[in-house]
Amino acid sequence: MLSVRGFTDDAFAPVADALAALPEDPGSQLVVWSGGRVVADLWTDGAGGGDALTGVYSAGKGAAYLVVARLVSDGVLDLDRRVVEYWPEFTLGQLTLGDLLAHRAGLIGVDGGFTPDELRDDRAMAGRLLRQEPYWRPGSGYGYHAFTIGALLGEVVRHATGRTLVALFNDLIRTDVFFGSSSADRYRPVLAPPQRIRVPAGSLTEIAFNLHASPPTDMVSWINLPEVRAGGPVSGGCVASARGLARMYAAAVWGVDGGRPLVDRHTLTEFATISSDGFDRVTGERRHFGLGFEVQHLRYPGLSVNAFGHSGASGAHALADPGRGIVFAYTRQRCAYPTGAAPEVPALLIAVLAGG
Repeated sequence: MLSVRGFTDDAFAPVADALAALPEDPGSQLVVWSGGRVVADLWTDGAGGGDALTGVYSAGKGAAYLVVARLVSDGVLDLDRRVVEYWPEFTLGQLTLGDLLAHRAGLIGVDGGFTPDELRDDRAMAGRLLRQEPYWRPGSGYGYHAFTIGALLGEVVRHATGRTLVALFNDLIRTDVFFGSSSADRYRPVLAPPQRIRVPAGSLTEIAFNLHASPPTDMVSWINLPEVRAGGPVSGGCVASARGLARMYAAAVWGVDGGRPLVDRHTLTEFATISSDGFDRVTGERRHFGLGFEVQHLRYPGLSVNAFGHSGASGAHALADPGRGIVFAYTRQRCAYPTGAAPEVPALLIAVLAGG
């Protein structure tokens, strides 16, 4: 049994047992909120403490989607308006903001791949994408925009508000979720996964994860570079703790520190609703996305249909389920790439749901 530190409410004690039962210590943190308060705050010895930070990759995309959802609920952005109405240089004239959030743009990468300098700079990525022919007819299908969705949404937000997406996120909530700045003394490097999965050459998966670049992007070494973390690319460059991710989702659903919820419940439900049927052209998953957020209830039985969240290549996973009244955030230092959420997440969620 692993050594697990922290605390749980009595009803959530099985969550600590489930974490202790992991076959090896991947350096995990696990935080659960229920009914608007923290009911579990746990970490294994390998995590370096409950306030340690590590690379959480796409689990940080939730921050971008919450900013966009807040702007939609405030009437600043409209899901049915064309992207070009906000961002005049955008070349896909009929694509709506809703289409972009649903990963239907077809702009999953660029021919020849992004350079290392571009990949850590959202503005540079957006500039390349303006000149890129989509990899499928925009709006006709969907596929995970793994490295590019943050850059594309960032330009929409910047043109609509005059401010960056990251600045707006930092104004909405102060939490240990960082893009472009973090406490370096608290950062614990992501460790290589035990094995890698081969990606077919020439596939959309290869393009979406910049594996067709020269050299191919190595996700583990990439996030550990100080210049990447300083650049803060929104799609994959997030540094966070489980406490930070959980607080972000708690703020969205209930509000924190006496504040109102970041996003109204109607908009949260809209963003959590399945946006496309059929299969994701990049990952092969079926009915994969709501608006930005990954659909949760099909992947994890027991969650409500309005649950929303996102996983990351390290194995990190964070979600909110307003219907069940829970928030779940999990990080790990040992990378699980490219499987997304770590394989232990289902068992941990079962223990959480039993307590809730």
